[in-house]
Order: sequence, then C-alpha cells, then structure tokens
Amino acid sequence: MKITLAQLNPTVGDIQGNMLKMMEAWEQGSRENSDLVVFPELFLPGYPPRDLLEKAWFIEQNQQALQKIIAVSGSYSHTGILFGMPQINDRTGKGLYNSALLVCRGQILASQHKSLLPTYDVFDEARYFDPAADIFTVPFKGEVLGISICEDAWNDPQLWNSRSIYSFDPIAVLAASGATLLINISASPFHAGKEETRCRLICNHARRYALPFIYVNQVGANDELIFDGRSMCIDHRGRPVLIAPAYEEYLATIDIRIPGSETHQLQDYGIDSVYRALCLGIKDYAHKCGFKKVLIGLSGGIDSALTTCLAVQAVGKENVRVLSMPSPFSSSGSIDDSRKLAQNLGIECSVFPISDIYHSYVRALDNALAEETAGVTLENIQARIRGNILMALSNRYGYLLLSTGNKSELAVGYCTLYGDMSGGLNVLADVPKTMVYDLAHYINRDGELIPQEILSKPPSAELKPGQTDQDELPPYDILDRILHYYIEEGYSPQEIIELGFEPVTVKWVVQTVDQNEYKRRQAAPGLKITAKAFGMGRRMPIAAHLKYF
Repeated sequence: MKITLAQLNPTVGDIQGNMLKMMEAWEQGSRENSDLVVFPELFLPGYPPRDLLEKAWFIEQNQQALQKIIAVSGSYSHTGILFGMPQINDRTGKGLYNSALLVCRGQILASQHKSLLPTYDVFDEARYFDPAADIFTVPFKGEVLGISICEDAWNDPQLWNSRSIYSFDPIAVLAASGATLLINISASPFHAGKEETRCRLICNHARRYALPFIYVNQVGANDELIFDGRSMCIDHRGRPVLIAPAYEEYLATIDIRIPGSETHQLQDYGIDSVYRALCLGIKDYAHKCGFKKVLIGLSGGIDSALTTCLAVQAVGKENVRVLSMPSPFSSSGSIDDSRKLAQNLGIECSVFPISDIYHSYVRALDNALAEETAGVTLENIQARIRGNILMALSNRYGYLLLSTGNKSELAVGYCTLYGDMSGGLNVLADVPKTMVYDLAHYINRDGELIPQEILSKPPSAELKPGQTDQDELPPYDILDRILHYYIEEGYSPQEIIELGFEPVTVKWVVQTVDQNEYKRRQAAPGLKITAKAFGMGRRMPIAAHLKYF
C-alpha cells in the first residue's frame, strides 16, 4: 500500500482554505498513485478550534464542506483520504466527536472517533467532545487499518509508568482486533524535548505489536501553540522509514512495505528546535492575524535583541521596525548597542528620547506622589511612556507590537503592566533567561549578529542609576532552576528546598510567582516552548491565599 503523509498548516476557522489544501494534496497523492492521503487531527476546522465548536453554524459549515469532499472523492477512483473533523453525536453528552473520516469513491468508509480526551495542560477536549463508544478496525485495499487520533496513542505504560490517567490503551485494542497497519492523525503541540518522546512513543508501539505505524502531525502555529510536524512512518520492527522535516509543510508518498533504517533519525532538536519554533510562532501569528510588519522597542538588552533577531528571521528584515527610547537613566552604551544590532541585521533603528515626556510626568504628578522622588512608581512611568509610544505607532501604522519580556521576569512580576508588557504577542514569555542566552549564542554561531557588548553586560532595566537585575532578583541560573521545579515540575516549596536551594530564596520566589498572577492574566499571548507555559495551560487563581510554610 502506498500512503501520502500530508503534513500541512491549517488556519483555525478557515474551513474553505483548509479544504483547498486538502484538495491540492489529494491531487498530488493521486498523481503519485497513492492509495491513501492522510491529514492531521481536526484539519478541516483547524486545530485548536476551541469555542468555535460550540457554534451551531460552525459545525454546519464543517458538514457542508464534508459533503463537497465526498462529492469530489467520486472522481478519484484509486486514492482515498483520511482526515480529522468534528462529527455530530445525536445520542448523549456534549453532542460532538473528534473524528477521523476515511472517504473514498463517494462514500464515508469509516468514521473513527477519538477515545482519549485530554484535559491537562493546554488541552480541554472534554469541554467539547464525547469519547468514542467503540473502537474498530477498517479493511481497506488489502490492509486492515487501525485508526486512532493523537492522544489515543499516548497511553503507553513505558511513558506514564504508574501515572497513567486512562483505563485502557486504544492502540492495544486495535492491534488485538487484527489491524495490519496503525495510523494516528495528530495535532501535537511542540515543547522542548517532546519531539524525542513522541518519536520513541510511536516506535515503541510499532515494535511492541510488530505493526507498521503511520503518524501524521500538524505543522504551523495557532495562537500560543506551535506544531512542529515531524510526521513519520515506522516499520514493524520499530525502525523509521521516514521522519518528515520539522516546522514546514511536507508531502511524501511512501510504500509501507519498505523496511526502515536506523539511519533515519530526528533532526533539528535541542536549542535549534526552540529557535525554529519561535520563528514559526511569530510568522504564523502575524500572518494569520493579518499583520505584515512587526514593531519592537529596543532597550540595548539581550531580550529585545533576541526578539528582534527572531522577528527578522520570521518575517524578513524589510518587515521589522525597531525603536530606541532612551530615558534619563539610559546608558550611551545601550543606545550604541541597539544601533549596532540594527546595523548587523540590516534594519533601521529610530531613536525617540523620552526624557522630556518623563520630566513632564514627574512635574504633573508631583503633588500626587508627595515626597516620593524615586522608587518603583517613577521606574514604571518610564516603562509606560515607552509602551504608549509603541502602541501609538502600532495603532497608526498597523504594526504587530512584539513585547520582549522573558519567562523568568514574567514569573516574578519583574515587568510593568501597560509598559513593557504592552503588545500583541510576547515572543519570549515561555523562554527562561538562561535559555535567552543559549538562543543568543546559537544565533551568533556563524558570526556576530547580537553584539558581544549586549551578551557580556549585566542585565538591567536601566530605570534608575546603576540598576541591574541581580540587585533585585536571585541569580538567573538559580532563579530559573527554582522556577522549573515549581512551575513545570509542580514541586512544593519544601521539595525544592530539599534539592539544596536556600529556603529564603525558595520562599521569596514561590510567593512572588503567586502574587503576580494578576499581571500574567493581563499579558499578551506568549508562544509555548516548555512543558508548562503561562497562559492557557496554567490556570491559577488570582484572589487566593496560599500557605506553603
């Protein structure tokens, strides 16, 4: 059997556009004498459709598109398609299934619904869907297909050990029911390290049941989520026949009888994968939201420098505008460093001093501020002046403003509401400060783009004389490790202390993270690249009083 893997990038809600992508891939598969073209999970509506699934008119549009697909399939005598879309459940429950439909020669040959509905991290499928009532195999062109959808393949005992959250394994059921070929259609979001786990998972299934396994994953970015693709065909011995490139659309027709080889390995993982994920996240967010150009405020620091480099790679230097806004406390070095960065990247850097505006604010607020002549209030005024200027340019020219704060700062509230937090997309919201440096060095691997002066100087907001981040925060290598254990691993403060961290530092970090939830709730969407990002995957209360000690 010849199968075409259609690793494509859908746009949420664009049913007609997504269907057109399907038709084009279908035509190519047919020209290559493919028996079956396989698309990702919920490809027709785009993933994740979220509360669009609660709109009756949206479900009806999906059904109308399905009828067109069935009609077109009559003209393909040889090539069928397998794709994901919502299907109506007329019996009980939520009223919808997350389904994989096999269509060929003017008929729906099979409609397999998703069994395992994840509700952890960014997933909320039980909000919309009912689980499949049964699991079955499908005879097709001399094979018996065992069709599953994304999470259905993730109940692997070697993956979860004793923490399995599901009572059964759909892949085991399909194998026991006589499947000769396993196929999983997926929309599996990226986070660092997941690519290796996913590949090991699919290879384990193929090896355990001595069955070839086709896995087709979505590629592209939708809102905070980035999908890396890396679709694959694994032979019955658990060896890769094909691993699709990451972060790009890809179509390939393969014969499942071809044996795999250990020479087929995952490419582009580690810091390279994070870099490419962030670039794709910026590119798709801008494109799918209708922006052609992006705007960034350059401070002369590493975060805004990194964001600018990523933006140039994502949308092209001709579509990136940067603005330096020195205040009375900005060093001449920071202004020079911003200009050098812009020169290295081939972009124009405009300078808009804010000292006069700042002093006007101070004079106007003199009575209200009483005796306060320094402190956080005046520091935040500078950040908010900059935020207002950037948002004015965004408003006037239709630029997408990229905010530049990193995960470490966002975690402990070392950022200003309506100031440096202003923007349409926070590129580094899930990138810890230590990883910011890793990415910067990666960008400079073939030559200096980010000036060495930016890499070597102590991080500073430059909102008061002589200020550095480490005067007010723990060292970033310590802070980031504590944040990793608390946010991503879910450790209690006491468990973190038992790892050898200073109790006073742990207590300050944990309490500061919790106290600043109100800021994060008002932050711009941030691209997810770790196992637990702020935003839709971490839903913490604001008005809460937690006692850990």
